Amino acid sequence: MDDNKILQQISSIFSIFMIVFYIGAGIFLIFFFEKSIIDKETRTIIGSAFLIYGTFRTFKAVFQIKRLFFDKEETDNEQ
Repeated sequence: MDDNKILQQISSIFSIFMIVFYIGAGIFLIFFFEKSIIDKETRTIIGSAFLIYGTFRTFKAVFQIKRLFFDKEETDNEQ
């Protein structure tokens, strides 16, 4: 296997943890972060941005993981 592909696979696995962080932070800011100096509207906007970005990263990570782990490798010898 190629070293570059191994690094891409590690990066795609790490992206799953970042997705959990973004979606978790968004849910926490919107629903559970009550006592703070930040007003509710700002928390909702920031939390929504985290949720939208987490959703975007989810789709991106699914396609990357599918490509890296489940697609057959095409080599130059097979034509």
